[in-house]
Amino acid sequence: MNPIRLTPEHAATYRNLMLEAYAHHPDAFTSSVQERAALSLSWWEARLSGAAIADEIVFGSFVDGELLGVAGLAFEQREKTKHKASLFGMYVRDRCRSMGLGGQLLDAVLTHARSRPGVKLIQLTVTEGNLAASALYKRKGFVQFGLEPYAVAVGTGFVTKVHMWCRLD
Repeated sequence: MNPIRLTPEHAATYRNLMLEAYAHHPDAFTSSVQERAALSLSWWEARLSGAAIADEIVFGSFVDGELLGVAGLAFEQREKTKHKASLFGMYVRDRCRSMGLGGQLLDAVLTHARSRPGVKLIQLTVTEGNLAASALYKRKGFVQFGLEPYAVAVGTGFVTKVHMWCRLD
C-alpha cells in the first residue's frame, strides 16, 4: 500500500480515478468532470512526467493493482515563489477511507517536498466543512491561514475554501 510516484504509463488509470473524484465530490475540486474529461490523454501523461525535477508530481496508492488514492504536488516556478509547493487533487475512493491511505499519501508528498532543494512550505485548500480531510491535514502539520468565501461555484451555490500551509523545516 505504500504510495508510488505515478508515471505516464499510469495516465489512463489516474484519469479514470480523478474523473470519479470530480463526479462524486464536485464541491471538493476546482475542476469539473466535464472540463477534465475533455482533456486528451496526453495532458494526463504530461502531468505524470517522470522527470527528476518535474513541475508537478502525483503519488498513488495501489491495492491488488487497483489505484485507490492519489495526491499531487505542484512546484512554483517563478523566482520569488520557488520556495512554495501546492498540494492538489488529493482523493481516496469512498470505500477505502479510514484505511490510512490518505495519511500515507500525505507522508509521501511531504517527504518528496522536503527532498526538493529550496522548497520551504506546502499550501493547500480544503472545502469548509470537510472535517475528515481538515483533521488529516492538521495531524500532518498543516495550519489554517485564511478563508476564501465564494471560492468555487458548485451547481447554483458556492463553497468556501480553507487555506492551509505546512512549513517543511
